[in-house]
Amino acid sequence: MKKIGFLSFGHWSPTAQSATRSASDVLLQSIELAEAAEQLGVDGAYYRVHHFARQLASPFPLLAAVGARTRRIEIGTGVIDMRYENPFYMAEDSGAADLIAGGRLQLGISRGSPEQVIEGWRHFGYAPAEGESDADMGRRHAEVYLELLAGEGFAQPNPRPMFPNPPGLLRLEPHAPGLRRRIWWGSASDSTAVWAARQGMNLQSSTLKKDEGGEPFHVQQARQIRAYRAAWAEAGHDWAPRVSVSRSIFALVDDRDRAYFGRSDGEDQVGVIDSMRAVFGRSYAAEPDRLVEQLRADEAIAAADTLLLTVPNQLGVDYNAHVLEAIMTHVAPALGWR
Repeated sequence: MKKIGFLSFGHWSPTAQSATRSASDVLLQSIELAEAAEQLGVDGAYYRVHHFARQLASPFPLLAAVGARTRRIEIGTGVIDMRYENPFYMAEDSGAADLIAGGRLQLGISRGSPEQVIEGWRHFGYAPAEGESDADMGRRHAEVYLELLAGEGFAQPNPRPMFPNPPGLLRLEPHAPGLRRRIWWGSASDSTAVWAARQGMNLQSSTLKKDEGGEPFHVQQARQIRAYRAAWAEAGHDWAPRVSVSRSIFALVDDRDRAYFGRSDGEDQVGVIDSMRAVFGRSYAAEPDRLVEQLRADEAIAAADTLLLTVPNQLGVDYNAHVLEAIMTHVAPALGWR
């Protein structure tokens, strides 16, 4: 059995063709889609985080709202750019959102993706230390955040506090027990996947990957997953991690599906992003029987325990619920995912 979630990029655009024409639209519809997905038996509602863009940005108000309106579905991100984050505020915000959700947060974090603006993290008050790159800074913020989630006291209490303190050093509150094991690192390379394993984080294999061998995307991604699991075993952690991959998958079951996605070319794409040669995974769009055969050949999907379906959020809640229902009904059972 495989966990199946959706991943929304949270786009909005003030155009007649978009069902999300404002930030308010995309936020409210993100909550509504999570509710609909839960009713369909989908396992997870995940959201991208991008700054300075007409997309979802600050995740924790949204995650808390989804947590308050749902009861079972996992709620996550894919991913939070740690170059922009104060780990201390983030520990408080994520702790509160996780408690509201009853311990259902699955937070994907990373050093981030290409930005809308130049060095946007500087506008948030952050800069790499001497000798650091911005990626180093993001990983440093992540390490501090992971330490805070352990819930150990570290701050010296005021001898004359406003309110009585418990004995000993103080930690940040609210503390969410168990959240530390529900942190995922978004990785686009083999080396960062190995680093994530050593840090004791679950793995979100990225929607693109550094081209490290010239093979098809799913083959390189499967190799990355094997390297991650080997590093995890070597690190000796005492719990089993999870691994997710994301895909654009559309079962063509009606005329709307064929009109939107019937002309998908189904090929990997190669390009240069942040001075890195990267391979981008193909989209899958076909009649259910054909789709099942295509997905059965995807090595990375087979290697992962969690599949995130990227959804075209600007087509609205009803259509995206239909996309999810088609996968859950016509594809997942045939592949043994259900």
